[in-house]
Amino acid sequence: MTSPDPALPPRLGSLTFHGPLSEARAARILGRLAAAGPADVLDIGCGWGELLLRLLEAAPGAEGVGIDINAEDLARGRALAEERGLAGRVAFVEESALGTGRGPVDAVLCLGSGQALCDPDLPHDPAVALRELRRLVRPGGRVVLGEGFWERTPTEAELAGMWPGARADDHPSLGALVDLAIGAGFRPAWIETASAEEWEEFESGYRYDTEVWLAANPRHPLAAETRERVDRQRSGWLNGYRGVLGIAYLTLVAVAVAED
Repeated sequence: MTSPDPALPPRLGSLTFHGPLSEARAARILGRLAAAGPADVLDIGCGWGELLLRLLEAAPGAEGVGIDINAEDLARGRALAEERGLAGRVAFVEESALGTGRGPVDAVLCLGSGQALCDPDLPHDPAVALRELRRLVRPGGRVVLGEGFWERTPTEAELAGMWPGARADDHPSLGALVDLAIGAGFRPAWIETASAEEWEEFESGYRYDTEVWLAANPRHPLAAETRERVDRQRSGWLNGYRGVLGIAYLTLVAVAVAED
């Protein structure tokens, strides 16, 4: 894996997971998954595959595939797999998840990546993502879905402070999200949501290395555009979705389909 250029802003080096997920919650989620004894695991939008690698460590008989379109993250995942002696049991593949034929498997991880299963020319629809996840998992198999929901209906001012074009119908409520999972052919075995502390750890960790780099390199040719991007991201959180956008972690069991 090529070492990052120290003269450039670092990328996500202070994050263990690419989302508001604590070590304790990750351990509980993976413990429940490993207890089901999966033989094969698919990670949608895997990034560097930290959860996938930990699941393979917890389930020694399992093999895994992680798919993503970010080559840098995938290279980081391959390096981590080598370090942990897992390279022979996992593949990190650079490809789109849209319409993927890599199922059905015993377990699917899809944390913050449901949009990868949907038409990119249409608004993200968790119902579509859930139907695709059901297609990708065997009856009785498990899916861990990390998906956004509104803690409450956002105000116009909060929407204006979020991402460009943010709308009140961008996300469902938690109850509506769980109903969509049931409608797609799952039973919600475990329902949990990211805490305020997990959000703060993620949001600060997401920018930490870049903020430190900016403080040390204020006149770097890339400093101005980097500063503008990071300030916009931070503002979107603090002035927009903080306390409004939640992340649900749903452990879903695929309902067996009766034979005709």
